[in-house]
Amino acid sequence: MLRRVNRERVLALAGPRALLMQAAHPLAVAGLLAHSDALEEPYERLARTARVLSTIGYGSKADADRVAARVRAMHRRVRGAIKEPVGRYPAGTRYRADDPELLLWVLFTLVDSATVVYDKYVRGVSSADRAALWKDYRVVGRLFGLRDEDMPATLQELDDYRREMLEGDRLHVSDWARRRARKIVLEPPIPWRARPVLETVNFITIGLLPDRIRAEYGFLPVPPPFVRKALVAGGAAYVRRAVLPLVPERLRLVPAARAG
Repeated sequence: MLRRVNRERVLALAGPRALLMQAAHPLAVAGLLAHSDALEEPYERLARTARVLSTIGYGSKADADRVAARVRAMHRRVRGAIKEPVGRYPAGTRYRADDPELLLWVLFTLVDSATVVYDKYVRGVSSADRAALWKDYRVVGRLFGLRDEDMPATLQELDDYRREMLEGDRLHVSDWARRRARKIVLEPPIPWRARPVLETVNFITIGLLPDRIRAEYGFLPVPPPFVRKALVAGGAAYVRRAVLPLVPERLRLVPAARAG
């Protein structure tokens, strides 16, 4: 199921959403972005993450083990303490990139964003599909250093985790994250000719975010959230029904999936 979902080029829309969700966790954002000295570094990191997931999904087991070991080694080096209080976390709270809580949140944002985008733009995702996709992402989680007991075992437990995170007090978009993450996701260094495409992608990204996270980032309520959601849903339905069926596989699917 992971291969079926991630082979679609349209899944590129899941990346910006996942990153904004990750940055809503004060400790996760510190590990993700606070160690970036240059604005370009996060894009290089996102590209590396995409390559790692592609290798895990479509490469050999030996290649998957090799890239996963490299990721775990990098995670072990990223650690520190937040300098200012954020939400429930006082100044000085320690974080490390290999913390199971943070790894699980990052893993969840990846599978949740992939599910949302695939469901809207490719085809509907059933409960059985979601369960199969989560089973595959649990394999990814183990490769990244999570134990089975660190991750929800069933789809119901995954839904409980989602509700717990989005309704609890562990997420909080800090002022720093609001400025830094928004700039990285919504204002990447691209040629001016690509600006119209970027604006469309940004509109979709904001529309696909969970309501709470969208509000905490302070995105302007124009158009109102329900209007934005309706426009995104309408555009997604058009792409799924009228566009994708006509797109040849060489354009629709990522190269690694075509090679497989």
